[in-house]
Amino acid sequence: MLKPSPKAYPNSWILLLALLTALGPLSIDMYLPALPLMAEDFAVSTQRVANSLPAYFLGLAVGQLVYGPLSDRIGRKTPLYIGLALYILASLLCVFAYNEWSLIAARILQALGGCVGVVIARAAIRDRLDLQSSAQAFSSMMIVATIAPIMAPTLGAWVLLFFDWHMIFAFLTMMGIIAWLCVHFFFQETLVPERRLTLSFNQVLNLYAVIFKDRQFCFAMFSGCLSGGALFTYISGSAAVLMDTYGLNQQHFAYVFGCNALGIMVFSSLNKRFAQRYGILQRLKLGGAIQALGASILLLAGLVAAPLALVLLGLFLTVAGIGFTGPNAMALAMSEQGRRAGTASALMGSMQFGAGLLGGVLLNFLIWSPLMNMAIMMLVFIATANWSMRHIQLTQAA
Repeated sequence: MLKPSPKAYPNSWILLLALLTALGPLSIDMYLPALPLMAEDFAVSTQRVANSLPAYFLGLAVGQLVYGPLSDRIGRKTPLYIGLALYILASLLCVFAYNEWSLIAARILQALGGCVGVVIARAAIRDRLDLQSSAQAFSSMMIVATIAPIMAPTLGAWVLLFFDWHMIFAFLTMMGIIAWLCVHFFFQETLVPERRLTLSFNQVLNLYAVIFKDRQFCFAMFSGCLSGGALFTYISGSAAVLMDTYGLNQQHFAYVFGCNALGIMVFSSLNKRFAQRYGILQRLKLGGAIQALGASILLLAGLVAAPLALVLLGLFLTVAGIGFTGPNAMALAMSEQGRRAGTASALMGSMQFGAGLLGGVLLNFLIWSPLMNMAIMMLVFIATANWSMRHIQLTQAA
C-alpha cells in the first residue's frame, strides 16, 4: 500500500515528468504547420505527408508495450536512457528524410524512442502516490505538459519564417539531448529493487492477460483511450480542415492549435479545483459530455458548411474536454495496479495511440469532406468512451 505524502508531490518532480511527457506533443505538433511545405518538397498531397502522424502513433503504441514490462523488471531510469538515445538518433534521421516514406520510417523510430517518457512518468506517479494524489498529479503534469502543444505549432511556424522544415527536427534532436541530460542528473529511481518483477516473455504476455481481466482497469482504460482518440483524430485531420479547407496560414493555424491546447490546460486546472466537490468518476463523465457536445457541433458544421467560428467552437470543446477525461481515467485505471504499474501504464498508452493510429488511417478512406470525416471519427470514439464510463460505475457498484 502506498503512503500518501503530506505534500503529495514536489513541483520540481512534476516538471521533470512533464518534460519527459512533453517530447510526445512536441514531436507530434511542432511540424504540423510545415505539412503543406513538406508535401510540396516531396511532390505529394498534404494528406500523404500527414500519414507520418499515424505512423508516429504506431511507434508509440508498440514502444510502450516494451517499455512498460521492462521498467517493471529493471526499474524506471535505465529504460529512459535507452528510449531517449533512440529518440535522438531518429530525430536526426528525420532531418535528412528525402521523401514521405523515409520520413514515415524515421518517425516510427522516433516514436519508439520518445514514448518511454510518458510510460515512465505515469508509472513513477503510481510508484509514489495514492489514488487522490495521483489524480491531482496527473492533472498538474497535464497542465505543465500542455504548454508543449500550445507552443509547438507556434514554434514550428516561427522556425519556418527563417528556416526550412528540416530545422524543426533539428530542434527536436536538441530537446531529446536536454531530456537525456535531465534524466541523468535529476531523475531518481522510484521503483526500488525489492518491488521489481522478474518477468520472462511468456510471463509478460500472461501479465497483460491478467491486467485485461481487470474490469475496472479495462473500462477506465477504454474511456481514457477512446476520448484521447478523438484528440489524435483532430491532430491528424487539422491541417486538411483548417489550412486546406478554411485557408488558414501557418501562423493562424498555430494560434488556433495553441488555443485548443490551452483549453486542455484550463480544464485540467478546473479538474483539480473540482476534486474536493466532485468524485473522480463524476469529473470523468463531465469531460465525456463536453467532448460529445463539441463533436456534435463539428458534425453539424460539416453538414451545413458552417463558418469557421462554429468549427473552432466544436474543436475547442472536443479537445479541451481531455482536461477532464484524461487524468481521471488514468487515475482510475492505475489505482489498483501496484507493482505492475509500468506494464499497465504501457498497455493504456499503447491502446490510446492505437486509437490515434486507427483514426488517422480511417481518415484516408472516409469519402466525405475533411471536416465531416474528422467529426464522424470523433463522435464514434467519444460515444464508445462514454459507454465505457457508464460501465465503470456499474463495476464499482458491483
